[in-house]
Amino acid sequence: MDVLIDLFAQAQQWLFEAAVQPAMFSLGLANLLEDGFAATGWLLVGLLQLAVLLLVIAPLQRWRPVEAVTDRAAIRVDVLYTLIHRLGLFRLALFFGITPWVDPLLGGLRVAGWPTLHLDELWPGVTDSPWIAFFIYLLVFDFVDYWIHRGQHQWRWWWSLHALHHSQRQMTMWSDSRNHLLDDLLRDLVLVAVAFAIGVPPGQFVAVVAITQLSENLQHANLRLWFGRVGERLWISPRFHRRHHSVGIGHETATGTGVRLGGCNFGVLLPWWDMLFGTADFQLRYEPTGIRDQVERGRDYGRGFLSQQWLGLKRLLGRG
Repeated sequence: MDVLIDLFAQAQQWLFEAAVQPAMFSLGLANLLEDGFAATGWLLVGLLQLAVLLLVIAPLQRWRPVEAVTDRAAIRVDVLYTLIHRLGLFRLALFFGITPWVDPLLGGLRVAGWPTLHLDELWPGVTDSPWIAFFIYLLVFDFVDYWIHRGQHQWRWWWSLHALHHSQRQMTMWSDSRNHLLDDLLRDLVLVAVAFAIGVPPGQFVAVVAITQLSENLQHANLRLWFGRVGERLWISPRFHRRHHSVGIGHETATGTGVRLGGCNFGVLLPWWDMLFGTADFQLRYEPTGIRDQVERGRDYGRGFLSQQWLGLKRLLGRG
C-alpha cells in the first residue's frame, strides 16, 4: 500500500507542476494552489480509470458482447458523461458551487464538538495495516451506497432523477456515469457526510471512490460475464447488475394490483447487502435494458445531454 501511495504521490506532483500549476497561474488562481493540487489527484485517478476502460474493459466488450451495438449516438452521450466526471469537471463545479456552503457547515460542526468516529481506531492494530483499514472503509461506503440506491428506486421524487440512468437501452462500460447531475450531487453529499463522520483519510477516500467507479464501469459493460456460483456472491458481476437494469424487473416490484417502484440487485460492489435484505436475484439471464414506460409507451428521456438533464428536472417537478 505504501509503495502504491508513493508512486501515486510522485505522479500527482509531476502532473501538478507540469500542467495544472502553470494553468492556474495563467488564470490568476494562484490563491487556490492547494486546492488545485488536491484536484490534480482526482484528475490523475480519472486518467488512470480511462486507461483501464480503454485497455481492459473495452476489449472484453468486444470479446463477449451481450448484444450488438446499434445506437452509437446514445453511447457517445454516455462517453460525454464519463469525461465530465473522470476529468474532474463535475468536481470543479462542486468546488465553486457547493464547497463554499459545505465547508463552513462542517467546520461549524467541529467547533460545536460534533465527534468524528475515526473508524480505523476502534480495533487494535488496524491503523498499522492500511489494507485492513481500506477494506473497512470500503465495506462502510458500500453499505451506505446500497441504501442510497434503494432510496433512488423507492422514493418517487428521487426516481424521477435516477430514471435517466436506467433509460439507456444500449448499456456499455460508459453507462455508469449516465446520471442526472442533481442525482450525483445528492449521492456525493451523503458520502461526504459519511466520510466526515467516520474520519476517513483523504487517500483512503480517493482509493475507495476509484475502485468503486472502475467496478461499476465493468458492471455496466456490454459483456456476457458472470463470476460463477461462488464468485457471484462475493463481488457484483456484469450479469448481476444487468438484471438490475432489465426492463420491468430491476426497477419495479410486482404486486397484486400491478407494479410499484422497487426492484432488485441494488448493491454497488458487494452482493452481500442484497442477500441480507432479500433483494438479490441471481438468475443467469441477460435481458434487454431500459424502463417499462419508455419501451411500452414511448416516454421520452432525452437523446442528448442537455435534453436529458432538462427532462429530469421536469419529471422531478411532475411536469415531464
